[in-house]
Amino acid sequence: MTSSISISQIKYVLALEKTGSFSKAADICFVTQSTLSTMVKKLENQMDLTLFNRKSKPIQLTDEGAALIEQLKSIYQEYEGLTELIQETKEEFYGTLNIGIIPTIAPFLLPLFLDNILKSYPKVNFSIHEITTNEIAKRIKLRELDIGILSLPLNDKEFIQKTLFTEDFLVYDASSSYSKNKKKYKINDIDVSRLWLLEESHCMTNQIEKICHLRKKRKTSNNLVYNSGSILSLLELVNMNKGITLLPRLASLRKNLIEEKFIYHMEHPIPAREIGIITHQNFSKKRLLDILEKEIKTAVKPYLSKSKKVKVIKPF
Repeated sequence: MTSSISISQIKYVLALEKTGSFSKAADICFVTQSTLSTMVKKLENQMDLTLFNRKSKPIQLTDEGAALIEQLKSIYQEYEGLTELIQETKEEFYGTLNIGIIPTIAPFLLPLFLDNILKSYPKVNFSIHEITTNEIAKRIKLRELDIGILSLPLNDKEFIQKTLFTEDFLVYDASSSYSKNKKKYKINDIDVSRLWLLEESHCMTNQIEKICHLRKKRKTSNNLVYNSGSILSLLELVNMNKGITLLPRLASLRKNLIEEKFIYHMEHPIPAREIGIITHQNFSKKRLLDILEKEIKTAVKPYLSKSKKVKVIKPF
């Protein structure tokens, strides 16, 4: 090699490997296609290797490129980690925090803290992605996300996991069939034929089915189970069809979709889910994580059940 490799060259190679397109890679790197192409070619000449097969569509790594790509990713991640560590030592908060949050939490948790944290830390860019647990885990491993907010625990030792709060479940019965004279709703009182749940990929559905032991019942009875990807859409349909579902407590704050008279608390031990944060083991934005954790805990505290008789249901 006749000259040193720049971090920008590595960034361009990683973008091209990710997108398989010079134009798309240039877009995400905020450079012209000509600049990116020239810099990648220069790197190949420096290494005396061909990293990409430019004749394939999308553009693919050569065998030589595939042998080097993980090391290049590691170098770039170490560089980003150093950059973040330098920022952490300064008094002023700035930088970018890429957050993944699952759909059964996002519409209820974000309105409680997001506006305040944006105003309090105007030089921090918060990029939020509403995606599933599996997608969050995948993107954190690829270092495309910094933080995931989801149901814990995850059975994966690659992540650092930290609990934010415990959220109990409530019964939402949009019919008038259940007597309000009964202060607590029993699991056995749930009318499975009217039960509506989220689609199978959502961990909250797994938790609800684990609570109610409904998988076995579904096989032996004619259940009406509506599979929806959005908890907000689910609530609208439950209301229209006088159905029944189980809701995490923060969802009950959406008064535009929920009638108070249809909400029932559950008998002890109250089923609950543990909401927390996951990060990669090499995560370096510690101060931004502390800020986020503090803001969320402060925001949710007034709305959570104070009962200690809860039974945390782990996602499958």
